[in-house]
Amino acid sequence: MTQESDLDGLVRKRIRGLRVALGWSLDDLAARCYLSPSTLSRIETGHRRISLDQLSSIARALRTTLDQLVEPVADDDVVIRPQHDAVRGMTSWILSREPGPHGVTVCKMRVTNPEPRRGSDELKVHPGKDWVTVLSGTLVLLLAERTILVEAGEAAEFSTMIPHAFGAHGGPAEILCIFDHDGQRTHLRPLP
Repeated sequence: MTQESDLDGLVRKRIRGLRVALGWSLDDLAARCYLSPSTLSRIETGHRRISLDQLSSIARALRTTLDQLVEPVADDDVVIRPQHDAVRGMTSWILSREPGPHGVTVCKMRVTNPEPRRGSDELKVHPGKDWVTVLSGTLVLLLAERTILVEAGEAAEFSTMIPHAFGAHGGPAEILCIFDHDGQRTHLRPLP
């Protein structure tokens, strides 16, 4: 099947699906978009080509847009693929596609890098707060001179103006993080 015929079939299924979801018969929709029920039936079943003016009228009657009717099917709007950073020993899944109402980003991370070293340039400082909950494993959180082990089922919140870094203790740790804009830029940015 070609992309064009796939899209054509998808549009026809969407028209029928929306009509049925609204509880309308062919007669109901036909009356709302000024087409005959037989024409509409042939459109839905693929026995008639759909003209742009018919598609526009059908979309309006179904309370949708042309864009929504012809939007291609792709899984990128549903599936979140991991981003692996081998240097940092982290794999990230950014769960919020756009920052929320307070400018925060939600991210799941798998941390495999060992405990960070104090005195290295690994400890970062930036404006804001970070919130982390550990889903599995043990996270090592360095906060200035403190070393804090955060176990599975526990959470941590801290000011990011305190020099901080995290790593895994005794094996990989899976964490769920909420970052503000500065935290996202610092923790999720690609390395040069």
